[in-house]
Amino acid sequence: MEKKRVLNWGAKELDITRYNRIIIVGNSGSGKSFLSNELSTITGLPLIHLDVEYWRPNWEKTPKEEWVKKQTGFVSKEKWIIDGNYNSTMELRYKAADIIIFLDINRFICIVSAFKRHGTKRTDLPQYLEEKLDFEFLQFCKWIWNFSKTGRHTIMELHKKYPDKPFLMFKSRRKLQKMLIKNRR
Repeated sequence: MEKKRVLNWGAKELDITRYNRIIIVGNSGSGKSFLSNELSTITGLPLIHLDVEYWRPNWEKTPKEEWVKKQTGFVSKEKWIIDGNYNSTMELRYKAADIIIFLDINRFICIVSAFKRHGTKRTDLPQYLEEKLDFEFLQFCKWIWNFSKTGRHTIMELHKKYPDKPFLMFKSRRKLQKMLIKNRR
């Protein structure tokens, strides 16, 4: 029976600077962008927010073929942190990563976070986009609510498929903060 490599905070000290290719996945509002910004500062690794790269003006999507080509270019580089899900292309990033960090945060917290940040200018979205409290935002909240059946499932399936990839799962922001504090020293 193959043993999966899940790094649980508290069970092991994690020196994040040992890794050159980091992907951060999790529900919207889980803290992916916050964590990726912090890790980029700590490690000096270049940061790629997938939402910045994907969304065009007026919330137009990047065509699939172009999107795959773009990400192939990202992961071919020697060093990076990539923040974002995009389930249809996640395996491409997963295979190239040195470590996968999964923020498995409670969906209530994620929805509250999405409402709190709604309408603010963010580094993880193109500056030309404007969020509105409209039907699309409510659909987005529904997507957050259902993440455990969709996005989480994809992440865990890839974890099963690539059991030797270091996989760090955080279920609370408090443990995430502890890891950041240790790595800032």
